[in-house]
Amino acid sequence: MKLIRFGAVGHEVPGVMDEQGDRWDVSAFGQDFDEHFFGDEGPKRLQEWIKEQKELPKVSKAVRFAPPIVRPSKIICVGLNYAKHAAESGLEPPKEPVLFFKATSAIVGPFDKVQLPKGSKKTDWEVELAVVIGKEASYVDEQSAMDHVAGYLLHNDYSEREYQLEREGQWVKGKSCDTFAPIGPALVTPDEIPDPHQLDLWLKVNGETVQDSTTADLIFDIPFLISYISNFMTLLPGDIISTGTPSGVGLGFDPPRYLKAGDMVELGISGLGTSKQIIVETH
Repeated sequence: MKLIRFGAVGHEVPGVMDEQGDRWDVSAFGQDFDEHFFGDEGPKRLQEWIKEQKELPKVSKAVRFAPPIVRPSKIICVGLNYAKHAAESGLEPPKEPVLFFKATSAIVGPFDKVQLPKGSKKTDWEVELAVVIGKEASYVDEQSAMDHVAGYLLHNDYSEREYQLEREGQWVKGKSCDTFAPIGPALVTPDEIPDPHQLDLWLKVNGETVQDSTTADLIFDIPFLISYISNFMTLLPGDIISTGTPSGVGLGFDPPRYLKAGDMVELGISGLGTSKQIIVETH
């Protein structure tokens, strides 16, 4: 099942998307896609409810795609989780996952505009596979870790490299700017993704492919990441783990290449759909 949300900012409602890409309104189900939904077997209950409906309201394709889940308690990102990306960053592959937070206030829809922070000189792109937690996870083992997955998202982990690397302190400053976390278009449930470690992912800037890789190259796989992170914090339903980006980010070019107003970024992951953002100035 593909869970979506749609509507104007502040007025989003839940829906589903079928195999043909048509969108259907499920707001009559009476629950949005939030922590309580995922923590109470929401996808299963929704699927059963849909089977009982004679007809669902169809959503116009002109209506905005919203973030497919309600703002979660946290976004945990994994840094340097592809060996070639670590190399282009001038760093050794980590012995343990590099973890950092991204503010949930950065979340926007998959086709929303992305704002350059005021004074930004080094805004960069990062296509990533994101995992959404489906039930609370604390000190889980790798063997049972995948039982805690609600589904998968396409995420563009935008990063302001000057803020991240040159302004002292933790990476969160360069990761959490407003609009820096476009997610979606859909949360795709695990039954549609037999192996999340065999997905192609790519990103284009102004039509030029700059990232082209596969999740088979992850250094730390998803069961390990869920188990590892759950030893440091409780993962709540709806929480996002963004699993890292492959090589091809702007920082890795010689000389580095960064985004400017008017640029168009397109990205996708097999089975999860595509998204597109236009870069704009912040006024």
